[in-house]
Amino acid sequence: QVQLVESGGGLVQAGGSLRLSCAASERTFSMYGMGWFRQAPGKEREFVAAISWSGGSTIYADSVKGRFTISRDNAKNTLYLQMNSLKPEDTAVYYCAARAGYSNYATRSNEYAYWGQGTQVTVSS
Repeated sequence: QVQLVESGGGLVQAGGSLRLSCAASERTFSMYGMGWFRQAPGKEREFVAAISWSGGSTIYADSVKGRFTISRDNAKNTLYLQMNSLKPEDTAVYYCAARAGYSNYATRSNEYAYWGQGTQVTVSS
């Protein structure tokens, strides 16, 4: 059982930056593909970014490409999401997720077995 804990959310003005972190409970974190998803009020959960076990492969949703960067530090069992040039439409609860048993990334939420509790990101205009 992998436990994931997100942190780093908060309130920021449009154009600002935040860095989210996701701490994993197990060393096997380094073997898993990882992803970030978000869910705004009244909307379905949507894919944001994902990364392979080594960090060598990444993929982004078109809406965040060029503004967000996903990365990981396997020595620290931690996943990151650097968010720059934030927009009000980025407001959502952000979740990290682990593809236990799979080393590559995925973009569909049903391909992830473990989820964090989420961290709120609010971007004011």
